[in-house]
Amino acid sequence: MGSDAIKQHFRPEEAQFVDQAQGLVNQAANEYRPVLSNFLNPRQRYILQTLVNRQADIKVTFHGGFDQAESQRALIYPDYYAVQFDDFQVTLLEIKYAERFETLRHSSILGALIHAGLKRESFGDLIYADQHWQLAISKPLVAFLELELTRIGHVKIQFEAIPLEKQLPSSLDGELKDLLISALRLDILVANGYNIPRSQAKELIERGQVRVNWVTREQPDLQVGINDLISVRHYGRLIIDTVNGQTKKDKWRLSLRIIRK
Repeated sequence: MGSDAIKQHFRPEEAQFVDQAQGLVNQAANEYRPVLSNFLNPRQRYILQTLVNRQADIKVTFHGGFDQAESQRALIYPDYYAVQFDDFQVTLLEIKYAERFETLRHSSILGALIHAGLKRESFGDLIYADQHWQLAISKPLVAFLELELTRIGHVKIQFEAIPLEKQLPSSLDGELKDLLISALRLDILVANGYNIPRSQAKELIERGQVRVNWVTREQPDLQVGINDLISVRHYGRLIIDTVNGQTKKDKWRLSLRIIRK
């Protein structure tokens, strides 16, 4: 199956990533060695897994530092290879600050990381619990981050590498909800996921309150698919867990994972 034929199985805007992912798979196959990706969102991992499944002697394993991380790195490797945790080059950092006197916010930390020069795919999940913040990041970038980012706003911070057993719990589990819907549209998924009127879901989307795979999308009729990560401000996140086809009346059967704020 050629490149154009493969892309027909995915959305047009995903064509560039399909090319990148196929390049990683080809590299692992042609050089017969492990190849490591950047951090990938759930939809990107689904695409990569689909491409790997077409190769008889190539496998892929994902890891993001945290258990069930939303954002994970992929290791694509020949079937002879025994995967080790160090292969993923992921370090967990805890953000140290005067939590008794200061407050950090998710958006402020993400903004500071980007402003420091990091690309979004170079770091993974940012987890919060009990005044503690932890970050998964590509190991080679740790020294750079420690040097370049010493404040977030007016708050002085330091980064401390921590072992995996000290990771905070991830919130990706959520609840599974089986749906029967008329179309795989963004506004329909948001409305059904959080039991709000479709008009309200449409307004949230058009006001830039909804992101799909980390990108703000303002099109209520946007077609979504399996493993898309939908973030709705003030509500939480939705992940399309499985799509089980259509009924005789053209209704879509799917399972939606709902993660509430």
